[in-house]
Amino acid sequence: MSAARLSRGDVARLAAIVLIWGSNFVVMKLGLKGLSPFLMGALRFLVAALPVLLLVKRPAGLPARYLLGYGLAQGLGQFGLLFLGLQLGMTAGMASVVMQSQAFFTLLLAVPVLGERTLPRQWAGLAVALGGLLLIACAHGSGPGEMTLIGFLLTVGAALMWAISNLIGRLANQVADYEPFNFIVWSSLVPVLPFLALAVWQQGPDEVVRELRGIDAAGAGAVIYLGLLATSLAYSLWTKLLKRHPAGQIVPWSLLVPVTGLWAAALAFDEKPSALQWLGTGGVLLGLVVNQGLLARLLPSLRKT
Repeated sequence: MSAARLSRGDVARLAAIVLIWGSNFVVMKLGLKGLSPFLMGALRFLVAALPVLLLVKRPAGLPARYLLGYGLAQGLGQFGLLFLGLQLGMTAGMASVVMQSQAFFTLLLAVPVLGERTLPRQWAGLAVALGGLLLIACAHGSGPGEMTLIGFLLTVGAALMWAISNLIGRLANQVADYEPFNFIVWSSLVPVLPFLALAVWQQGPDEVVRELRGIDAAGAGAVIYLGLLATSLAYSLWTKLLKRHPAGQIVPWSLLVPVTGLWAAALAFDEKPSALQWLGTGGVLLGLVVNQGLLARLLPSLRKT
């Protein structure tokens, strides 16, 4: 697929995704105060699918294996690992940064799997951003409010599963011209029962029932936000963009999510990243600038002024 210029509508969609997903991590942290990771995962995707399932047709001509694969990778894999990471000490702000390592995994996998072509600057940008992530990894700790190493590793695993789901969505588009919203709704059904089974296995049925009965306004609000906005809306927009443009052109823009994520975490939890974490975050964002060729566009303009 050849790269096409992003339209104003595409830019608006990307802005909405950045805002929703950036605030997403704070909402997850709030929801996990009253819900276990696996139960919150089940409720998230139940809310994403059930309200509109009867009104939305299953994607025509698309084999079930693509819905199953996407639902397991994006649902159970990505958010199962991410919720566990947040529960085990990953801070909301750093989670919004570390999850963007999905850009590395997506581009690395898109070359052999999809045959996509990449430019040298894209690899250079990803190398810079990878250095930033390594700095963040070195800044783990075990004190109150610090990012733990296990939380970091689980979040990287979640990013890998996100990248796999990106590729499944692109492969599905080669089989059938599906509607992204329909695809997201039907694939959201897939992780519900596995999440419930894991919750019962981890906690026992009595504890699961107790949590369900004790959901407060904060927990319900978190589930609705995660299900309707972060899943149904944002992932539909994301999948639509990946259908229209090469992965290498769209995926790196998710590196802007940390800008919103760090700001939201600072407001909600007074999170204050360490100097090393700030340096690593700067590396990730610089990687985006290099990847998108923004420096090459900016420097000639500076020379003219």
